[in-house]
Amino acid sequence: MILAVLTMDKNNIEIIGDNHISTSVETPLRADAFDASDDEKIEKIKHHFGQIMETLGLDLSDDSLSGTPYRFAKMYVKELFYGLDPKNRPKLSVFENKYDYNKILVEQNITIDSSCEHHFLPITGEAHIGYIPKDKVIGLSKINRLVDYYSHRPQVQERLSLQILKDLQNTLGTEDVIVMISAKHLCVSSRGIKDKNSFTTTIEYGGEFAKKENRKEFLNLINKQIT
Repeated sequence: MILAVLTMDKNNIEIIGDNHISTSVETPLRADAFDASDDEKIEKIKHHFGQIMETLGLDLSDDSLSGTPYRFAKMYVKELFYGLDPKNRPKLSVFENKYDYNKILVEQNITIDSSCEHHFLPITGEAHIGYIPKDKVIGLSKINRLVDYYSHRPQVQERLSLQILKDLQNTLGTEDVIVMISAKHLCVSSRGIKDKNSFTTTIEYGGEFAKKENRKEFLNLINKQIT
């Protein structure tokens, strides 16, 4: 009976990972997520990852491997997943729309460098973002920084698209924002089906982009640059 339950749980875990399920628009975080300092987190991850390496049979006394648990832990806390901590959210400079510009503004080919929350394997690709200004415009590089921030946490692509969209809508004071992401998932290309060529595209939008003609204009602009 115990073996059957364990087998069923393992099967469920695989199904959830392969189906790329997202449970919420918000990243699932514990209430005490930021009680420990970065240094404390690094020390804890260093210890546990060292145990993982030893379990795999690796000799941590080897010069090449001895520093790996620390390097791994620092990378997780300071680099790959720095976007988990709200204090790292970039300051988004917005300016009065003095030109009264009211057509689509597009920032495209923004690098996506993220990690799948089901296997902790890379998600890499590009984001294309458009908005129709009302009272505010945003510094162009700030859009890139916002994408980088939300990308650097364990993610599901659908959630990543929505988080970027909602933050920009709040920052700009308009629903007229569209976010498109095309990315390759190493959980698809390096395990499971091992399909090296496929990629995933998601698109989220609000306001004026609910109109087909505005989405079409956005996609036309993107396709001209891509081709």
